[in-house]
Order: sequence, then structure tokens, then C-alpha cells
Amino acid sequence: MTFPDIGAIFKGMSVTLREMVTPPVTIQYPEVKKPVAPRFRGRHELKRHADGLEKCIGCSLCAAACPADAIYVEPAEQTDEKRFSPGERYAVRYEINLIRCIFCGFCEEACPTGAIVLEHNYELSYYDRRSAIITKDKLLVAPPAPDQSTPRAIPDPGNLYAAIPPIKGGVEQ
Repeated sequence: MTFPDIGAIFKGMSVTLREMVTPPVTIQYPEVKKPVAPRFRGRHELKRHADGLEKCIGCSLCAAACPADAIYVEPAEQTDEKRFSPGERYAVRYEINLIRCIFCGFCEEACPTGAIVLEHNYELSYYDRRSAIITKDKLLVAPPAPDQSTPRAIPDPGNLYAAIPPIKGGVEQ
């Protein structure tokens, strides 16, 4: 064994010893989830207004903006008896093919009502290809919960303005 071989052995052992004292970088995934960045683009969601109506008006701008052609929107006219969104039209069918989707966020930027949002959910695994096509029923989220806090009373200003001294050098009345 020559001298350079011994140096390589010590170098390899130093890496091994250094890694023995560093903390592990693995996490217990299903129980502990890694936080994502605020700009992370994950699974799509269709939002609702506070009154429960869908924000999607069926304009198909998201489908036109999608470079991967992963979004299919079938619009229909609304009737006065059945209202689904505040506009004249709504989306009867709204499908996103997550196999084709590249999660670029163009659909989110093109939406005039803010109906489609890429959330922070990154758990996207499927057993077959058909279940990777997400329909409108799976995309819609519940409307936001109403604020249950008690409204506060507006305090009486009283002599609030009387405590302000007049400005010196200004116009006196």
C-alpha cells in the first residue's frame, strides 16, 4: 500500500465520520409533511362565492390559455330557475387532465373571475389514467364559511376633535 492510497482512505473515512454527526434530512412523510413555498403550484381548485354560487362563468379562457391543452370547458346558458354562477353562462363540464397539465399557472392568470386556483396540494398519485382526469365535482370546493365573530360597536367620538390644538401660523377662524 502506497502513501497516496492511505490519504484516500483517510479522506473517505472523514466523509463517513462527518455524516455520522450531521442530523438526518429525511422526514416521516405521511405523518409529517414538508411545507411548500408560497409560490408553489399544485392541484387545481374551482372556487365559489360566499353565497355558494360558482365563480366560473364558462368563458373558456383558461382552456385557451393552457399550452398543454389539458383543460376542457363546456359552457351552457343559465335559466332563472337554476342559477349556478352570477354570469349569463356557467360550465356544465369542467375537466382537467392532470397527465397533460404542466402546472404552469396560465389558466389561473387568464381567469377573469379568479375561479381556478392552483393550491398547495402536491399529493397527485393515481392507479389508472382515467382517474387523473379531474371533473368539476372534484374541483369545486365548499364556499367560504361566514364570519361568526360578533360585530363590534363603533365608539362614540365624543370630544375627540376638541383635544387637537389649533395650528400656529395658520388661518384662525
